[in-house]
Amino acid sequence: MTHDIQKYLALATDFDGTLAADGFVEAATLEALIRLRQSGRKVILITGRHLADLLNVFPEIQQCDRVVAENGALLYNPQTQAVQSLGESPSEALIAALKARGVEPLDIGQGIVATWQPHGETVVQVIEEMNLSWQVILNKRAVMALPQGIDKASGLKAACADLNLPLEATIGIGDAENDRHLLAASGFGVAVANAIASLQAMADWVTPSARGQGVQELIQRWLA
Repeated sequence: MTHDIQKYLALATDFDGTLAADGFVEAATLEALIRLRQSGRKVILITGRHLADLLNVFPEIQQCDRVVAENGALLYNPQTQAVQSLGESPSEALIAALKARGVEPLDIGQGIVATWQPHGETVVQVIEEMNLSWQVILNKRAVMALPQGIDKASGLKAACADLNLPLEATIGIGDAENDRHLLAASGFGVAVANAIASLQAMADWVTPSARGQGVQELIQRWLA
């Protein structure tokens, strides 16, 4: 890496497959986040998970300054526990239509409807037939339906505005399709070694190691 990353003020990190492996964050990765915050920088967690699910698997969430959940649909402040919706909620009609077409399991959040492949095409068809201003975002096998304009980039913008940080002062790091928006919106985009090929191709840097160890490597270089 030849780029000077010391100037960046915040880390915007994906959770599954990046910060965490199988929903678990290693102690060394958590310690790296703590060191980053002690340097005066901010940590923004950006995930497709529902907030309640995230709180259950990641009790150390207080080490994040802001959390964007539901792939951009929800903003959470771990210090005050304030929750802000960033988009419209899924309608009962949409949920009923998906159920009628046999889309299951169906995971309904405050601003997201999620399922798994092979239901992606069906979800797209239902949205088009109902003429909704919604979109489908893929995350490996996961299929997420969200309002148009709601993604990890819009979530990052909301978090940065809440923290009074310029968007270009962030380093974004991720591993999957839905992290493309995150890396594109960040001032500096990083893919962990286990990231999909297309994300690695668009990243400014790819970490030598996978998942949490890759995050540790980024922070180590950042604070060097």
